[in-house]
Amino acid sequence: MNALDVVIVGGGMITYDLLLPSVYHLQRTGYVAGIKVCALDTIPLKALKSSVEMSEAFPGQDFEAFPPVSEPEGNKYPELYKEVIANMKPRQMVVVAMPDQFHYTVVMEALKNDQHVLCVKPLVLKYEQTLEIEKIAFEKGLFVGVEYHKRFDRRSLIAKRSFELKQFGDFVMGEAKLIEPYFYRSSNFQNWFTCDKTDPFVYIGCHYVDLVYFITGLKPVEVSVSGIKGKFPNGNEGYMWANGRIRFENNALLSVIDGLGYPDEAAGSNDQSLQMFFEGDHKTGMIKHDDQFRGIEHSYLNGIGCAGSHFNYVSPDFYKLVPWEGQGYKPVGYGFDSVSASITMACMIENEVQGMSETDSLVKRQEMILEVDKKGIIATPANSYINELVVEAARVSILNDGEIVTIEYGNDPRVILRSKK
Repeated sequence: MNALDVVIVGGGMITYDLLLPSVYHLQRTGYVAGIKVCALDTIPLKALKSSVEMSEAFPGQDFEAFPPVSEPEGNKYPELYKEVIANMKPRQMVVVAMPDQFHYTVVMEALKNDQHVLCVKPLVLKYEQTLEIEKIAFEKGLFVGVEYHKRFDRRSLIAKRSFELKQFGDFVMGEAKLIEPYFYRSSNFQNWFTCDKTDPFVYIGCHYVDLVYFITGLKPVEVSVSGIKGKFPNGNEGYMWANGRIRFENNALLSVIDGLGYPDEAAGSNDQSLQMFFEGDHKTGMIKHDDQFRGIEHSYLNGIGCAGSHFNYVSPDFYKLVPWEGQGYKPVGYGFDSVSASITMACMIENEVQGMSETDSLVKRQEMILEVDKKGIIATPANSYINELVVEAARVSILNDGEIVTIEYGNDPRVILRSKK
């Protein structure tokens, strides 16, 4: 099997917490060859290089840093990723881990240089951009995966199958919640999570909109999002809290509460849950997932984590490093499963077409991409495009004080302020 070289563009929190450890494990299991990480400056790269946890889990493994960590921390390299991608062999893998507003530019740069792509969610902030990405990638036979990892949570997969077996009834009402820690406000978020760029609903609420669509197949048709502003430590203004309401094509409603405000001293790392109610024949059905609490409680001698809390609700299901039969530790959980699925799919495509003519290779690549689109487990531009419509509508709504924005489908899907229809 030919392994893929991987370039991660962005060295921040998600790279540290999930992406690089997952890629390291895929390297030692034969799916990934060389690893490069490109960032705006050397600060996050030094943190990755000096991580004791990373070196204990992946002994002997390393990545090539761009810029080199010997460069002064104050130097910025906003265009360096273009050079790194341009120097890759064709049909390798670019992992996009930048702030939301930069996804489109980096993804397009990767496709221009004939690279497969894995992008953190949301893929882009405009529906027309996801259409462009889907078209170019398919024409070139390049795989694009979107890291909606909740699709890989086993409880989500169980719920999806039970819904398909008609064990719940018709979805009518639901509520979701995802509150990230307060300490996010002191992170690099304060430099990009500003009111004009994004908000908590777009950043994390999209997970649960995608999940309801993943389980039920129902398309959202109306979006209303209201936000509460606050100041970051550096003085920048951002939406610290957001409340969204989504109406689906069958008239069902989902409310979504999001924010950067889960207490640092609290036991969980965040607060997240989903509850859905269904109408059946003279009875109702229900799905209830308390995602922040998975039945494990630990109390440590010394506090751990950013706030040093002693008592913790421990979730083994999203991402954890655990002992295994090999050296160091391995990542487990649906976060790793999601990253692995996209990278191994790109690897499978490249290995499947070895020895084929250019024409036959393209046909086979496109067949495999269409199969992934249809299966709908890995999020792709073709099977998760409703998310771009929802986040586009959400941005229009929150910047218009929560006005309802309608999503119209058909031959030319678009979002429209209801008051202007």
